[in-house]
Amino acid sequence: MRVDGNYGSHTSYEPNSRGAWREQPDFGEPPLKISGDAARWDYPCDDADYFEQPGKLFRLMTPEQQEALFGNTARALGDAPREIKLRHIRHCAKADPAYGAGVARACGIPESEI
Repeated sequence: MRVDGNYGSHTSYEPNSRGAWREQPDFGEPPLKISGDAARWDYPCDDADYFEQPGKLFRLMTPEQQEALFGNTARALGDAPREIKLRHIRHCAKADPAYGAGVARACGIPESEI
């Protein structure tokens, strides 16, 4: 069990807007000869569609469920910096424009800023 405070309030994920925990390819495992070269899988090159599935889920929701999602998301974003809220809203809009607009509205951010 961790007893070091799990880095407290420091950012512990990457990518992030603070420049913390940058990927360090120089420390990756060297390729291993199997039946060809094996190296670290660069998932963004092969898995670049992050928005289709959440968009489909959003469109399956009833209007009431969508409104609950907007409110829950706005409360979860809480007092996050505005640029973080805008980044999340823009990601929601990539899944579905109505999703982004609803979260923006719940956060009190004009849709024109998306």
